Amino acid sequence: MDIQFLQDNWMLVALALISGVMLAWSFVGGSLSGVEQADTLKATRLFNDDALVLDVREDKEYAAGHIPKAKHIPLGQLQSRLNELDKHKNKPVLVTCRSGNRSAHACRILKKAGFETVYNQAGGILAWERANLPVTKK
Repeated sequence: MDIQFLQDNWMLVALALISGVMLAWSFVGGSLSGVEQADTLKATRLFNDDALVLDVREDKEYAAGHIPKAKHIPLGQLQSRLNELDKHKNKPVLVTCRSGNRSAHACRILKKAGFETVYNQAGGILAWERANLPVTKK
């Protein structure tokens, strides 16, 4: 590769490297934290098997549409409201948000609090809706 090109376009090269690292981290980051990613098919199985679905979005987001029977605790309140979930510590928990980022953070909080089986919904409610799965506003 031409050294002059790299020098002239160092910002583009840096951006490409950072993007590559972030993409790689999205694949291994979940497994390193002990949290399994649940694609839409796995999330549907968990939902059908009566796993706890925990939605960590903000109130307005949740009210706009959520997975039926989902328990709603915004991420900012999760740490102080963990006691509401104690009876689910030994059961599967599927955590969702808009796109999967906040739910990944919530999964780490739950794992640290002793929850045994925690899944982050890959793609969040956006992936759920793209798969034409049920959403409710109740």
